[in-house]
Amino acid sequence: MADIRLEGVGHSYDGGRTWALKPMTWTWQSSRAYALLGPSGCGKTTLLNIISGLITPTEGRIWFGDREVTGVPTAGRNIAQVFQFPVLYEEMSVYDNLAFPLRNRKFPKKEVDQRVRQVSELLGLDQVLRRRSRRLDAGRQQIVSLGRGLVRPQVAAVLLDEPLTVVDPALKWTLRSKLKEIHRDTGHTLIYVTHDQTEALTFADEVVVLNEGAIVQAGSPAELFLSPAHEFVGHFIGSPGMNMVPAEIVGAVVRVGTADVGAAPDGLPPGPVRIGVRPEFVRIAGPDASPQETACAAATVTGIDRMGAYDLVHTRVGEHPVIVKTEAGSACEPDAAVFLHFPADRTFLFRDEVRCGSLAPLNGRGPA
Repeated sequence: MADIRLEGVGHSYDGGRTWALKPMTWTWQSSRAYALLGPSGCGKTTLLNIISGLITPTEGRIWFGDREVTGVPTAGRNIAQVFQFPVLYEEMSVYDNLAFPLRNRKFPKKEVDQRVRQVSELLGLDQVLRRRSRRLDAGRQQIVSLGRGLVRPQVAAVLLDEPLTVVDPALKWTLRSKLKEIHRDTGHTLIYVTHDQTEALTFADEVVVLNEGAIVQAGSPAELFLSPAHEFVGHFIGSPGMNMVPAEIVGAVVRVGTADVGAAPDGLPPGPVRIGVRPEFVRIAGPDASPQETACAAATVTGIDRMGAYDLVHTRVGEHPVIVKTEAGSACEPDAAVFLHFPADRTFLFRDEVRCGSLAPLNGRGPA
């Protein structure tokens, strides 16, 4: 196993008029588990197929360690790939489907049996090993496909293209845990494509966020949630996503409407910005608060979602919606006038969609 390095790799399906994958330089480090996260059509599958050799990039070079593989076909890259829908030999038994990649590479019979039984146990396939694959439901067939991708002990990487799409939701949590267990045991480099943030955040060591053919941020799940570098990351990760509210830097103050909500960081020039703060961190100030005294923005409650374990209080600051996540049993009522406080240590400033700083507390006015 070795690092997978992309050097200026980009791909266009129309001769360069538009880019499905904008030229990028990136390294996937050996033995790590990655999630490639983004909306449909952002270039995730294109990138995965370039790594596996199913697509030759329009430009750029691909390296597996010290070996350039840009023009090497899939068979020569020692890659295991699992697709969105089952790819099986339907007349073969589950056992034979799992064993096929090993037998095809002339593994000893004893090792084939050992690997098949190890993977089948981890994926809960023990009881169906002798059953023909076509007799399984679509979800179980996909689990067999997943096993075929994981059964080989030495591969450059295992590429997973939304592998749990057809799997019953109740099984997904279990399978994600099993994938992490297999990764710990084998040390494979795993690249897991998904548009589901829950899958990405619960599975990966590092999440790579892709949008419109470009990587906008990569980091641990905590980094992406707590410190988004781009508006898209703030909006796409989190449920609900980050609140984005237009603001203005006037002198050294950040102003929402007529309310001063914080101080601007040193060196940030005056002008329009957007403040980003997650619903988990917005605070509803007491009814006697005022923007002039506590660095709060006046808001109106527009509705409340009672979620059981917590409430989502929907408010509007001027013409802009702001969601506040509170403990269950919030006393807020629709049409009530409230004041919202944006804590400086959890509130970011964005300009041209890119984070340009963080809110600073106004001295002597409200909590930091």
